[in-house]
Amino acid sequence: MRKLYAVLVAAATAFSLAATLFAVKVRADDYPTRPITLVAVFGPGSASDVICRIIADPLSKALGQPVVVEPRPGADGAVAAAYVHHQPADGYTLLMATNSPLSADPFLHKVDYDAVKDFTPITRVGSFTLMLVVNPKLPIHSVKELIDYAKAHPGQLSFASGNTAGIVGGDTLAHWAGINIVHVPYTSTPPALEDIIAGRVSMMFADFTTAMPHVAAKTLRAIAVSRIKRSSLFPDLPTMDEAGLKGFNLDAWAGLVAPAGVPQSVIDKLNPVLRKIIDSPDVQQKFKNVGFEGFSSTPAELGDYIKEQLGAWQKMVKDANIQAD
Repeated sequence: MRKLYAVLVAAATAFSLAATLFAVKVRADDYPTRPITLVAVFGPGSASDVICRIIADPLSKALGQPVVVEPRPGADGAVAAAYVHHQPADGYTLLMATNSPLSADPFLHKVDYDAVKDFTPITRVGSFTLMLVVNPKLPIHSVKELIDYAKAHPGQLSFASGNTAGIVGGDTLAHWAGINIVHVPYTSTPPALEDIIAGRVSMMFADFTTAMPHVAAKTLRAIAVSRIKRSSLFPDLPTMDEAGLKGFNLDAWAGLVAPAGVPQSVIDKLNPVLRKIIDSPDVQQKFKNVGFEGFSSTPAELGDYIKEQLGAWQKMVKDANIQAD
């Protein structure tokens, strides 16, 4: 009798497990059946928020479900990443990941997620080019003038940061040039730029997306770009490397990820849809208009890139002598 009971229990357990797996597969095959949330790692008006909104509408039309953009700023993107990490692995909460939460934060802050193990890559979205901008009332028109001014006025200049690129860029500049500039952290780039315009902070490395309108209005002065090659959008701006800080190459990236464990069928549906959207002429033009270089990838390519960037940003943090908090 006991053996029969054990057999019946085992059969019932196996049936229950099979039914659960079948239900999960059906839900994944029907995906999506309800709204999708696209989480931005910084606040409203930030570059990550803007890129999310450019993608959200065509993604909603392609999938036949609303796509809601939800900014969750804090801890240089780590708050948003932790939030998405703890969401159900069903494909209904996606993270517009950047170099902040998945490349630099693990070496700058204490985070409760693993940048590789806790997320499922979907596709790369593109790259943000950064420009070094200063308050136009300062007598600074080049990187050399900035360094000379900082040396002549130690401790009087300050740099803002709205993300990890701003932190690493400012501290790398200070460390490599041997100058004393005070770091003023912000939760996002837009309020940081407002304080630079008002003269409360001297400078920052800011993404083109948020800085371009202010540079065009001459309320900010751009003096260099952070990448090793000049930008096609601002071809007259020298690179930091050309300005004398040899080897200075700071690039910021964006990619879409989901919580680890999302069914492969969901990723297989999202990737081709997103690639078509990201590479479409209409979206490419919208990216260009906000100073963003958009391009897509396979999930595997994004996964490999995240691993590579973890190593690159660990080295940059170490080389700039930045201490984790």
